This record gives sequence, structure tokens and C-alpha cells, in this order.
Amino acid sequence: MTAKLAWLAGWAALVLAATACGNGGGTAAQQALTVWVDSTRLAAAQLYQKQNPSVPMDIVTYDGGANGSNYLQTKVSLFNRTRSGWPDVVFSSQNNEATWAVPAKFAAPLNKGAIPQSLLDGWAPGANDPCVVEGTLYCLRNDLSQTVLWYNAALLKQWGYQVPATWEQYEELGRRVAAEHPGYLVGSAGDTFTPEIYLWAGKCGANQITGPKQVTVNTTGQQCTRMAALLDTLIKNGTLSTSSVFSSDFGKNHADKILMMPGPAWYGGSLFQGTFKVPPGQIAVAPMPQWAGDPSPSAGNVGGGTWLLSAHSTKVKAATDFLTWVTTSADYQGQLGPGYPAYRPAAEAWLAKQAASGYYANDIAAPLQAAAGQVWAGWGYGQFSQEAIWAATVTPGLNAGKTIVSMLPEWQKAIADHARSDGYHVSS
Repeated sequence: MTAKLAWLAGWAALVLAATACGNGGGTAAQQALTVWVDSTRLAAAQLYQKQNPSVPMDIVTYDGGANGSNYLQTKVSLFNRTRSGWPDVVFSSQNNEATWAVPAKFAAPLNKGAIPQSLLDGWAPGANDPCVVEGTLYCLRNDLSQTVLWYNAALLKQWGYQVPATWEQYEELGRRVAAEHPGYLVGSAGDTFTPEIYLWAGKCGANQITGPKQVTVNTTGQQCTRMAALLDTLIKNGTLSTSSVFSSDFGKNHADKILMMPGPAWYGGSLFQGTFKVPPGQIAVAPMPQWAGDPSPSAGNVGGGTWLLSAHSTKVKAATDFLTWVTTSADYQGQLGPGYPAYRPAAEAWLAKQAASGYYANDIAAPLQAAAGQVWAGWGYGQFSQEAIWAATVTPGLNAGKTIVSMLPEWQKAIADHARSDGYHVSS
């Protein structure tokens, strides 16, 4: 009898240990706060771990959902089936994760007591709109990627050109550059995010999300066709490259011949200072051009990314503490963040650092701050990836010599098809 009781006691202890492990009470690895980041945000997680050595962390790097890979969605679907494996906090380079993460019951609400409203009020107006589903906030924007006009101030002055304030002036300057300085560029249309730079900023209605599963797609309206025609003109005369700015071809043949380039806030440090190694004192920033007579300035957006808290986390306090720190800390966002922080106090620290660097030829703060509030709200954040659709539909045609104007109907059909496959009601 004693032996049997001893055996039962031992078995009960094993069961209790296994249950504790399953609820976050097991080994150090199982106790760790699991954070998923892309390679760019790895520095954030590592800095937090350094500043908080008492918090055990399991930092996992993945592709961040780049180019609409849907990696996170696929893994969460698997975790939902196996009922285990969910990370506590995730960074995604995509701004549309709430479209599936909320129905999948992965994203936890953040404005229902997890994070004080007084802190949430610090985000730039509209920054967290992609994270709101029926009034509830399910993620936080990491940085803003509002578009501005980057330009080489030294060259512009040397050649006697003025910074274009309108798209009409921009196109005319492109014509002059083609004739007077052949080989130099006023922009690039070779990346999958080209529509987010030009067509979004030009108020093209290709991606108007009107409800949780409703989208209006109209790529053949005037706002789309005139911007497409502008791009076609500059592609034809050689002042708009069709090579990706990240390609070896661009680096070899174009990087030292950029007069102007519309692009997101992160172009300054990542592209001009980092990839292209443009010397200090040359690159400046101006507001995005606008169509003449348009009373409401508009900008596009390329990236930015979001942080999500898992609804399955058993380490809610630790996860929330990390989420709050990584999105608001001046130590990371203001000093190490590669892009313009979505949290306004951190953005001020980031801009101060840019000014102190002495790299730019002008004060970049005013145009970037203005553009942060001018991202056109008519381009939404659907579950489908506009970059993936452009890459599959328009990019091959460009490489084959087709015009963007001629491909607008095909682009519209591709967007509509992808949206319907994701359960959207599509109107035009």
C-alpha cells in the first residue's frame, strides 16, 4: 500500500510539473518572453534585453512579413491548430496584420486597459488607424514611412533648378534634365512599392478600404491615369529608372546620378547615407509635389510596420512592458530606429539626432513632420498585398516595355481578384 501511494504521489508530481510547464511555469526557456522581430528590429530586442537583464527573453528573427509573405499568418494558423507556439510579441513590417490577426483571435486589444490612453494619445494622428477594428486597437505603429521629395541640393543649385512644388513642375523638370543632363534621375519606378510612393500620394483610388471586408478599386480614374502618364513620360525619357533602388544595377549605374527622388522617410539614412554612401551636405528634403490646384496636400506611405501583443501570452505584464518600451523609448526609437517614429516624443528625439549628425543640407524636420499628417486616408490597408500584386502584374510589363497607363485595367482586375480571394466585396 505504501509503495502504491508513493507511486501515485510521484505520478501526481509529474502531472503538476507538466501542467506548470504548459502554463509558462517550467524551464527558463519556457519562462522566457518570446519576441519575434525582423533583422532590422533585432537591435531593439537586444537593447531591451541589455537594459532589462532580469527579463529572460527568447528573441526569434523572421522575415517580418516582407513583400506580403504571410509568414506570420501561416505560423499563427498552425499554432491555433496545435494550441501552442504563439510568440508573446511580434513585429511585422506590414501595416495590415490586424485584418487577419483579429479574426484569428491572435491579436490582443491594447486600448481596453493594457496601455493607458494618455500614452496612446502620443502617437501621430492617424498613425494607428491600420490597427483599429470596430473601435478597438489591436497593434501599434512602429514608425511612419510618409513620402517626401529627396533631392541633391548641391546639384540643384549648380544647375540653376528650383525644387518643384507641383507634379506638373516635377514632370517639366524631368524633361529638362533629360535634355540638359542625360543620365541623371528625378526618381525611380523599379520597386514593388512604386504605387505607394506615386499613386498613393496622387490620390489614386486603387485601394480604398470602405469596411472590414469591403474595398473600392478604381485604377482608371483621372487621379490614377494622370500620375501613370507622368511616370510613363519620365520612364521613356530616361529620368525615371525601372531598376530597384536596392539592385546592383541601380547601385552601379544610377546611384551617383540622382538629382531628385520621391520616397519614404527612411530613404535618408537607409538609402542615401547607407546604401549609396552620398557624402554629407548634399541631400535635402522638400514636401511631396502636389497637383496644381489641389487644396489638400497628400503623401504616400511605404512600410512602417506594427507591433502586436498575442492574446495567448501568459506573460502579459512582461509582454506589455516590452511593447510599450519598444514603441516609445527614445533610447531605441530616437537613437537607433532607422525610420521616423510614430510616437511623437520619440520622433522629436529622432529628428534632433538627424540634425545633430550634420549629414543633411537642410533642416529635414519641417517637411517630414508635415508629411506625417498628410498621408492620404483613401489608400487603405487591406489583407491583400499591393506590393505583391504590382510585382506580379505591372513589373513584368514594365520590363517588357509596356506603359503603366496601358496596364491600369489589368492592375485593377488583379487587385479585385486578390481582394475577392480574401473575402472582400469589391466595387469600382
